[in-house]
Amino acid sequence: EEDFVDVVRDEFAGAQVILDIVGGRYIERNIKAASHDARIIQLAFAQGSKVEINLMPVMLKRLIYTGSTLRSRSDDYKSMIARQMREKIWPLFADQRLKPVVNTTFPLESASEAHTLMESAGHAGKIILTN
Repeated sequence: EEDFVDVVRDEFAGAQVILDIVGGRYIERNIKAASHDARIIQLAFAQGSKVEINLMPVMLKRLIYTGSTLRSRSDDYKSMIARQMREKIWPLFADQRLKPVVNTTFPLESASEAHTLMESAGHAGKIILTN
C-alpha cells in the first residue's frame, strides 16, 4: 500500500543494497530509492530489461549498478552458493532475524491461479502453494 521509494528514503535515507528481480519501471525507481554509494544488483527482469533511464543520478549518488545470473554458472558453483545459503542465510530465517513477505497462499489445486498472479507481476511478496 505504501510506495517503497518514499518509505526507504523517508525512514532510512535510502537503501544501501537493492536486489531487483523485477526490472522494467523499477529500474529508475531503484535509483531513486538508493542512498549515496549504494549498490543495485539486477538479478532478473520480470517486467522487462529495455528501459530508458536518466543516468545522472547514478553518477551523482556514486551508485554501483551491476547484474548477475546463475544460469551460465557451473553446477559446482551453484552447489557452493547453495551451501553458503544454507550455512549463512537460512539461520537468519530460523531465528527470525529475516522473515519472508508473503503476498498470497493458494491450495495446490489452484496453482494455475497462483501462476497467473505471478505472471502479472502485480504483487509484492511470495506466492505460496500449500497441499
